[in-house]
Amino acid sequence: MNEKKEARLRRAKSTRLKIRQLGAVRLCVNRTPRHIYAQVISACGGKVLAQASTLDAGLRDGATGNVEAAKKVGLLVAERAKAAGVTKVAFDRSGFQYHGRIQALADAAREGGLEF
Repeated sequence: MNEKKEARLRRAKSTRLKIRQLGAVRLCVNRTPRHIYAQVISACGGKVLAQASTLDAGLRDGATGNVEAAKKVGLLVAERAKAAGVTKVAFDRSGFQYHGRIQALADAAREGGLEF
């Protein structure tokens, strides 16, 4: 593994440890150059309560690796989380910089009704 990826995974590990200590439901985000994925994971870490990604049928048309697509994913995951009864989450950015698509997804999830 290259140093950049190792550093990102190290940051992600420390964030997840802190979230586990808090016992909070987490909104976990992963991004690739082509897609972005978001999951709401239970406090015990064993169950996915809601998920959304640019692979969903409604979001797949058009560009999937840009800020607009991330905003759509953020709104969709917030809607699905609220339907599952979750309103408060901890944001797990998986070690990615809070910038660009990650920031757009987080802001859209907040607009959709999630608190973090």
